Amino acid sequence: MTPVARLSAAIEVLTDIEDRRRPAFDALKDWGLSHRFAGSGDRVAIGNLVFDALRRRSSLAFALGTDSARALALGTYRFLWNNPLEAIEAGISTDRHAPEPLTEREKTRLSDLHLEGAPEWVQADVPEWLMDDLERTFGARLVEEGQALAVRAPVDLRVNTLKATRDKVLGQLASFRPVATALSPAGIRLPAGEGPAKPPHVQSEPGYQKGLFEIQDEGSQLAALIAGAHGGDQVLDLCAGAGGKTLAIAAEMRNRGQIFAYDADKRRFGDIRERLDRAGVRTVQIRMPQKSGDPLSDLEGRMNLVLVDAPCTGSGTWRRRPDAKWRMAPGALDLRRKEQDAVLDHGQGFVRAGGRLVYITCSVLPQENEDRIAAFLERTPGFRLSDPRDSWLSGIGTPMPEAFAVPVGRQGEAIRLTPATAGTDGFFVAILERT
Repeated sequence: MTPVARLSAAIEVLTDIEDRRRPAFDALKDWGLSHRFAGSGDRVAIGNLVFDALRRRSSLAFALGTDSARALALGTYRFLWNNPLEAIEAGISTDRHAPEPLTEREKTRLSDLHLEGAPEWVQADVPEWLMDDLERTFGARLVEEGQALAVRAPVDLRVNTLKATRDKVLGQLASFRPVATALSPAGIRLPAGEGPAKPPHVQSEPGYQKGLFEIQDEGSQLAALIAGAHGGDQVLDLCAGAGGKTLAIAAEMRNRGQIFAYDADKRRFGDIRERLDRAGVRTVQIRMPQKSGDPLSDLEGRMNLVLVDAPCTGSGTWRRRPDAKWRMAPGALDLRRKEQDAVLDHGQGFVRAGGRLVYITCSVLPQENEDRIAAFLERTPGFRLSDPRDSWLSGIGTPMPEAFAVPVGRQGEAIRLTPATAGTDGFFVAILERT
């Protein structure tokens, strides 16, 4: 496919997303199934156009004067992918699979990216209805933080220290131009790529297949390290999902002790058994939900560490799932808060005296983070917030940047990571100790 034919396809996919209010991944998958002539490079380029357009939807719509699928695709292709206006016109005029010719109004709008006079929510590329909540989180940094959440995320890897060193994996992946992550001592970062370029595909690499590394955002790696698991501990990962943090904690524990991986929806486990085998992890026991009886009843009051990777809106992952930013609704936020309170109340019963309850979200919204911890501490005697600086120094090995500290009322502090401050996805981590 020619570049302008890909542009036309992106308009078609964006129209489908808007008309049917469906996830971008579903729309792209259906387009690929109905256009089998498109090669893998074409599908990647079209997907990149669609996701880049959704990342910058508000600012592109402001600059183009409309949020139509055509305007978003054209604006992305012109401004974000740096294609000269003359080249776009020439391509459209000579390709029968191209979009309709540019109108004079479009030519004027596409001549320069004007955002003068745009409100802050447009400059930040965030939903207008979330502005009050995001201002609570970011204050005067809102535009900067929103813009950092509106760019492509790099591909982060976690070296499996049970099998390899970071230097070894860096050497094996030299062709991908890897660099050591700035904060995680086991992290490696690969560039995200630009324009139509394919993202790094490391799953076919021998090192991945041998379990030398896993794909995991640096922020998620840091959360697992901060949790403070030690060899010989008894650990419950209460919302384990596919096991990313379970694997990271198992490596930190050096295959000593016991980790119980549980999730209320067993479908979320995915290929966790294969991942555990590939990583050489021998200390994880998977507990499945049961129709009758409690599969965790024997663990009450016994755990050194209970990890609550709580269900959330995922606002910290908008770089990777930009369509979720615009599909999010107030009702979903209310539902998540109830689920977060419930899982915290459930998790605290498994913590032994002196043990830790570590609450994690990939959200940047205060209602899902510091508000939930403040409410938990008010209704749950016997817990206190641990100083995050101590947990950071113990888990990461370096002093914690003060920009990461977030107050939780008058009860202490937690940790917030964002793309702008930490170069990671958005994460919140609170370390609670049973006194």
